Amino acid sequence: MSSDREINDILVHLINEIWRLEEKAVITGEFTDITNNDMHIIEAIGTGAGNNMSAIAKKLKITVGSLTTSMSSLVFKKYVVRERSEKDRRLVCIRLTEKGEKAYLWHQYFHEQMVTAALKGLNEQEQEVLRQVLEQLVVFFRGYQGPIL
Repeated sequence: MSSDREINDILVHLINEIWRLEEKAVITGEFTDITNNDMHIIEAIGTGAGNNMSAIAKKLKITVGSLTTSMSSLVFKKYVVRERSEKDRRLVCIRLTEKGEKAYLWHQYFHEQMVTAALKGLNEQEQEVLRQVLEQLVVFFRGYQGPIL
């Protein structure tokens, strides 16, 4: 098998495995009432004072309209709350509840385990090469416009 084909197979399987394993590892116990997509919305909200819907949608690279249905579900399930901004009453801020913060930290823990596993056994130079390769993939994915025909 050619190197290009092997790398393609590794990338495709890695992306699928991360998605599958993340759901299996994170959407458990007290968090079985949400989806992997919900968990990524929780991650985009983050901890702290909160964000407005536009900022969260921008982080997720989706429209506010697409986010609204999921956000309503997360409010109903008590992972997030909507609050009017103190500075500008027209703005609605989204903030994680205590339950949402627990989910956020659980998801973050999974990611820490994933990074630890990826770096295990690599020296500093190898870790830097891995970082550069992953950064190149990020640049590709962010700039991807579809196949050139």
